[in-house]
Amino acid sequence: MKQKHKKIDYSKWGYIFILPFFACFLIFSLIPLVDTIRYSFYEYFRSGIKEIGPDFIGMDNYVKLLKSDMLKYAGNTLILWIIGFIPQIVIALMLASWFVDTRLKIRGRQFFKVVIYLPNLIMASAFAMLFFTLFSNKGPINAILLAMGITNNPIDFMGTAFGTRSLVGVMNFLMWFGNTTIMLMAAIMGISQDIFEASEIDGCSSTQRFYRITLPLIRPILAYTLITSIIGGLQMFDVPQILTNGQGNPDRTSMTLIMFLNSHLKSKNYGMAGALSVYLFIVSGILCFIVYWMTSDNDPDGSKAAAKRIKKAGRR
Repeated sequence: MKQKHKKIDYSKWGYIFILPFFACFLIFSLIPLVDTIRYSFYEYFRSGIKEIGPDFIGMDNYVKLLKSDMLKYAGNTLILWIIGFIPQIVIALMLASWFVDTRLKIRGRQFFKVVIYLPNLIMASAFAMLFFTLFSNKGPINAILLAMGITNNPIDFMGTAFGTRSLVGVMNFLMWFGNTTIMLMAAIMGISQDIFEASEIDGCSSTQRFYRITLPLIRPILAYTLITSIIGGLQMFDVPQILTNGQGNPDRTSMTLIMFLNSHLKSKNYGMAGALSVYLFIVSGILCFIVYWMTSDNDPDGSKAAAKRIKKAGRR
């Protein structure tokens, strides 16, 4: 007589272990998100000690935002992001390629990894306060320039749109290029060395090796870096907020979308703040989808390209 063995099912423990995550996500993310969308269709603000609403007004908040300076602040956010991201990705790619290349035989790689990552550990508010002190009219930078005779009068770095935007871009670059470099280094190290050795035997130059081998094979990490950078750029707040004391000076040229959102929250205008949050959510989703579509490889093994070439050859 065969003895029946009772099968033990452990799958329920997996659901039990992930239950706290879903509970926290429901309470702290999903419910507030749904509530934000709901309030975006209501007139709900405080005027002095009087609270107005919530009264349902449909799409009025969305229309008012389009007629406001929202598009100007969106342009400011885009410019500040570009100033910080372009040097960030270029320098990160260059450093990652250098540190991983075994032919260069760079010594002290671990030390350099730690050094370039250190700015990422500094709080953005502390970074902004540091730059505000350094580049103020009576700060150390102006003192050095005056002492060296380079300028006769203090330079008002934060008195022009170019100066303020440049400082914000430099801070964002310094804070994040180390993190990007480490990620790209990990991606390049994941490429088989046999590929690089074969390319070297075939007489591939360093430039060809970078553009024809390295970049295509680290495309998923590049897409991830670009998507997270776009989301972070749309959420840019603390650096320009502290550097300009929340005013977006000069002439609100450094006012970002989140600073604009914060001004609505300060005035207790929850309806407008909710509508702006929905706009940001939609724009983030669209931009991330475009980046993913542009960077995804639809022909990883080259079979589609080969089929097209064969088809063209057959027509001839």
